[in-house]
Amino acid sequence: MTVRHLFAVLFIFASTAVAWFILGASVATRTSQSKIDGGQHVASLWGGQHSQLAPKVFHTRLHEVSEQVTQKNESGKEVTKRVKKEKEVDIILDLQSSSIDVRLDVDHRRKGLLWYDTYTVDFKAVYLVRIPRLKAKCVTVDFQFPSPTAIYDDFSLSFAGQEVSQVKNLAQGVSARFEPKPGQVVPVEVRYRSRGLDSWSYRFGESSVGQVRDFKLAMTTDFTGIDFPAGALSPTRKTTVGDGWRLEWSFDNLVSGQHIGVDVPNKLNPGPLTARITFFAPVSLLFFITVLLMLGALGRLELHPMHYFFLSAAFFSFHLLMAYLVDQINIHWAFAIAAAVSLILVLSYLRLICGLRRALRYAGSAQFLFLVLFSYAFFFEGLTGLAVTIGSILTLFALMQLTARVDWNRALQTPSAKADPLAAQ
Repeated sequence: MTVRHLFAVLFIFASTAVAWFILGASVATRTSQSKIDGGQHVASLWGGQHSQLAPKVFHTRLHEVSEQVTQKNESGKEVTKRVKKEKEVDIILDLQSSSIDVRLDVDHRRKGLLWYDTYTVDFKAVYLVRIPRLKAKCVTVDFQFPSPTAIYDDFSLSFAGQEVSQVKNLAQGVSARFEPKPGQVVPVEVRYRSRGLDSWSYRFGESSVGQVRDFKLAMTTDFTGIDFPAGALSPTRKTTVGDGWRLEWSFDNLVSGQHIGVDVPNKLNPGPLTARITFFAPVSLLFFITVLLMLGALGRLELHPMHYFFLSAAFFSFHLLMAYLVDQINIHWAFAIAAAVSLILVLSYLRLICGLRRALRYAGSAQFLFLVLFSYAFFFEGLTGLAVTIGSILTLFALMQLTARVDWNRALQTPSAKADPLAAQ
């Protein structure tokens, strides 16, 4: 390998890297567009994120207030007077206890290059409210739905056994008036089945800080990949039930600005993963070319720059094929098919140059390590960097041991200079 040939190989590598960046940008753009189009479509079918607010129970009382009113007298002069008026004021009734049962079942949906974290929710709650001795007879129950775009099956809201089933607007929720007997403790019962996206949460009140007494919420899931969003309270108890968890939040008298929330586990998304693998591809090719150049310096595998051109194209075919297969089939199958095609291209080509045995021994093993294994490390989120680092260090160690005694001055000379030592001097 001469210096001239070395620069030619570097040019081929740089050109292939540019092609990878273009392909990676294309995949990222398709993923972004799929997120916009598919996200709106999934949200319209399943509803958005569910954020359930505790019901508000209140009664209205007339309260006398005084206001300053500016009026004109008979002579036309403005006179300020203090006038007493009666104004309606909402008096919130505290929930004496809350007993809530939630069932979450994950049901991922795929659109294009993305998986969406959809779920079904079964919500049941019983709240106890103490009715004070009032002059006004009416008590209002205001219940807000967790998502205005979702559907709610088997919905029921009852106050002291009296059910309200009429819902006019999901965005406004349900607001109903009742006439309970003063001094008694009455139950407010709510239930529904619905579907949501990404996360489910429960808020104690409309304000940033809420207070609850004798609060119990039990959540049963059919998945174990539990994650809690920022600002969410951790469960007071957590036990395994079948394939999922039973989470319990229990508080005697809690004052908090946080809420209860659970993130549905994410499924491996083909689009973002394929884009990351594609952008990393130049590193894989750089290691592969370095190994082949070192083997050439050792005299075990002499290749021309044109050979490196076709080998780089075979590497590129892996990412190109995978980028368009993930739209159609499972990402693991897409990865396996693309890897097999790329390996067959490289081995069948080098077999004609140096024989199948040497092709398998040198190029095949290097391609499997740097292309297949390095790329597959991206399937394990959080371990990719460590896996690539360990592989890189082991490769560096092997190359240093193999080439420590190579005469690089002679290895990079032209063939004529090697044949005539006096000419080289």
